[in-house]
Amino acid sequence: MHLSKDERLELGLKAEGADNLAFGVKDGDEQPGALIGEPHTEVRQETVDTGADLVYSLNDRPPWYLCILLGFQHYVLAFGGIIAIPLILAEPLCISDNNVAKSQLICTIFFVSGLSTLLQTAVGVRLPILQGGTFSFITPTIAILSLPKWQCPAPQGPAMLSMHLQNGTRPLQMENSDEVWMSRMREIQGAILVSSLLQIMLGLTGLVGFVLKYIGPLAIAPTISLIGLSLFIEAGKKSGGHWGIAALTVCLILLFSQYLSKVDVPLVAYKGKKWKVFHYPLFKLFSALFGMCGGWLLCYLLTIFDVFPSEAANYGFSARTDINTDAITTSPWFHIPYPGQWGLPTVSVSSVLGMMAGVLASTMESIGDYYACARLSGAPPPPTHAINRGIAVEGIGCILAGLWGTGNGTTSYSQNIAALGITKVGSRLVLQMTGILMIALGIFGKFGAVFITIPDPVIGGMFLIMFGMIAAVGISNLQYVDLNSSRNLLILGFSIFSGLVLPTWFHSNPGIIDTGIKELDQVIVVLFTTHMFIGGFFGFILDNTIPGTDEERGLRKWQHTAHKGSQLTCDLSCYDIPFCNFLWKKSRFFQYLPFLPSYKTHQMGDAHSLTT
Repeated sequence: MHLSKDERLELGLKAEGADNLAFGVKDGDEQPGALIGEPHTEVRQETVDTGADLVYSLNDRPPWYLCILLGFQHYVLAFGGIIAIPLILAEPLCISDNNVAKSQLICTIFFVSGLSTLLQTAVGVRLPILQGGTFSFITPTIAILSLPKWQCPAPQGPAMLSMHLQNGTRPLQMENSDEVWMSRMREIQGAILVSSLLQIMLGLTGLVGFVLKYIGPLAIAPTISLIGLSLFIEAGKKSGGHWGIAALTVCLILLFSQYLSKVDVPLVAYKGKKWKVFHYPLFKLFSALFGMCGGWLLCYLLTIFDVFPSEAANYGFSARTDINTDAITTSPWFHIPYPGQWGLPTVSVSSVLGMMAGVLASTMESIGDYYACARLSGAPPPPTHAINRGIAVEGIGCILAGLWGTGNGTTSYSQNIAALGITKVGSRLVLQMTGILMIALGIFGKFGAVFITIPDPVIGGMFLIMFGMIAAVGISNLQYVDLNSSRNLLILGFSIFSGLVLPTWFHSNPGIIDTGIKELDQVIVVLFTTHMFIGGFFGFILDNTIPGTDEERGLRKWQHTAHKGSQLTCDLSCYDIPFCNFLWKKSRFFQYLPFLPSYKTHQMGDAHSLTT
């Protein structure tokens, strides 16, 4: 549906007034002009006047072949982030040498990501937003698996194996090698299943808007930054196999994503009964993929010519591409992931509480993604019910991840939102096609096995870029904060530094916590070895207890940006749940459910009347 200029402006004014509820901004607050006064109106007028230049807006349906092509593009953009998660978890799960298990994990996480994407675009926030694995869950997962009872068993050498056989016993690896990692996976599954109920509760009860009133940039910045900073060891381990290959991968990604980002590659297409040449930002869209493939190809050539050493003890051996080729031959052609494939999940209090830190961090990230996605897809700012429902559906996606056993949860992917602005295609149908492709390729077992052959230094180079970007994204939230304020500098510095120091101290002093209650000891250890929990906790407490104005804390400017720049091509009805609108009109009871389109119609006034 396309609106005239005046209708877009009027809708933007009404939608923003309604959506202030999501940030806890109500009529009668102090300094209302800062949120809904003339300065903001002028910005909206200027933005709307430019007109939406989308090729396909939210509700448009591109041709099927274009949906497949654009859907695959989104799949490729999310590929690096999704595949990195099982590769990071391989070592703490004790499957570093189990290629079959790694390929099954890769297939499972793609399969569940596809299911979650379809669920989010159909009944969740209903924006063209991709769901995939989240790094927010990795830090607590590593903290849980670092507990003494989950340490990987020592490798059995020839001498130890001979002693076992002489004594008539069998080592754990010989009895059941799968049980070693599956027991750890079941512990992570249980933690994700239970902790995700918090995210569902936040969405279904509408507590998201209430919580947002107390969470500002000074709480978000250390939380997200520490996700990337805490993973530097993983990047170092992978890159250390051959720093030259890791550096090459970094240089290639930088070359494609930065130096060649504005270079459009001429391509040929057949359209209208004749061949046409068009220019496409190929390097910008596929920079990570091209960078990895370049490093991968060089490693393959150097392996063929036997440049890399053939003995595992020598430096550079991990850069060979023939180390894990057995993964392709031993993996089945088709592997259909199913709930409980690793066994019945186990639940412990310490694991659940630790994983809740990841749930809260993921929730904060996703809310910002919703506003950015709406702005780039030509939709009005998401109303309260859409945000609540989106967060609840993300919680359901994490439940699915816990049931299937990905070792991770799901969240919204920011890099795919950025692609909307590049391709000018904001169609919901395209992302639904991406979900279907992810499910289909997740069933294809050989597909997951191919990526296990990527050498560790290539993966390490990708990690150096990716984890650095995550840390930088967290720091970018400080653009809204007054960095000349000693109050803010104290909060920021103490939060980040504590998030680095305390986990390091706990890791270097195992057994230091001894309360006499084993479960309580585990809770304390998991929480205080989770970097982002400590940084986010101190940032949240200090930011809300140390006196400071909203301008100093960055709250006003942060809230402005969420509403700025929307180029409307549809009305609020794009957030309605399909085929169910007539149900919400039958009873006043539905007006009190925070996740339904009929929620608080008496408060939203005319803005919501556009949806009915």
